[in-house]
Amino acid sequence: MSRIVLFDLDGTLTDSAPGIVNCLRYALDEMGIEHPDDATIATFLGPPLKDTFGGYFGMDEVGIDTAIAHYRVRYHDIGLFENEVYPGIPELLEQLSDAGITMATSTSKPTVSATRILKHFDLAHHFTFIGGASLNGERNSKAEVIAHTLNALGSRGIESPLAFVTMVGDREHDILGAAQFGIPGIGVLWGYGSRDELESAGAIAVADDAGDLRRLLDGPPPAP
Repeated sequence: MSRIVLFDLDGTLTDSAPGIVNCLRYALDEMGIEHPDDATIATFLGPPLKDTFGGYFGMDEVGIDTAIAHYRVRYHDIGLFENEVYPGIPELLEQLSDAGITMATSTSKPTVSATRILKHFDLAHHFTFIGGASLNGERNSKAEVIAHTLNALGSRGIESPLAFVTMVGDREHDILGAAQFGIPGIGVLWGYGSRDELESAGAIAVADDAGDLRRLLDGPPPAP
């Protein structure tokens, strides 16, 4: 049976914080909204933009759509590339590919943006499928993206019991989204979440660095 690993993108494969934060501030400026402090803005790294603008700022659907449109004005040409790959990630993906592990992404970032980032950093070829959110908001939550990714892999003839699938991410949304399918989640500490957050969400293990994650992914899939 095929071993499948689903990766989050922001905070897991690449450090996209500078671009995301700059574009969030740009969107707030365009809407005449005062910026929260840096510590609060840091909590916006990971969750879908809709959750941030609706949940924290209390925007209605029209406001959310307007804020996201402003965000994307800057993000698509500038913010997308205010980004860098975490140490050890290219080597990790190469090792997993050589081991015959099927990899895909399940990110709350729109698929078109995730694809551009992975191609820019020459990582896209490692992934059988790049799963992300939809631009129109119809596929937004982490669980929806995971379902989309699994369906796409299945249509390519890559299917395994969910026990043979592992989700890797840096925030509770990754772990909780995977848990909705009975998929075990491994947390990583180089991103935007904490050990407490990840373990409280139900992560079966937490990796300190890429080498640690490689060891956790070596051998049989972990039990949920």
